[in-house]
Amino acid sequence: MSLNTTIEVVGLKQTINGLGKIDKQLQKDFKADATAIAQPAINAGKAVYTKVPISNFGKDWTQNTDGRRIKGFDIAKAKNGVKMRFDTRRNAVGVILIEQKDQGAAIFEVAGRKTSNRLDDSLRIAGFPVSAGRTRLIGPAVYKARKGIEAEMLKMIKNTMTVVQKEI
Repeated sequence: MSLNTTIEVVGLKQTINGLGKIDKQLQKDFKADATAIAQPAINAGKAVYTKVPISNFGKDWTQNTDGRRIKGFDIAKAKNGVKMRFDTRRNAVGVILIEQKDQGAAIFEVAGRKTSNRLDDSLRIAGFPVSAGRTRLIGPAVYKARKGIEAEMLKMIKNTMTVVQKEI
């Protein structure tokens, strides 16, 4: 008697969650391989931070509305702040996210993309424009590195599916 099993992969999110149900080690290996494949995009995100965008932006400041201390922009911290993470929650927009975790660099990336303000005006004059829903440097850099990553990621997903089918 033979047993037929059909595996339907709806998306990467479901694949990662499914791997965790089948074999935790297989899920860890998958995430490690995906991280290695995404390394060029992470490096591209780090490479865009070469200088402090405007004078005095490297200094810490106090927010006017509630007095919170905001960390200034530091090139080394901005480079170290580029991180990758997996988001497999049901309502997540993306599965593999490359994000900026440094406070000063994150403010630089998104200041003024919803409504214009003095910081946005200064950054635009310095040659760092931003449009609605976009980032200044990290988004375009990661997007350029994306095509090579997608092809490698697809290969890895197919290999993982083959391993899973052999184990079933």
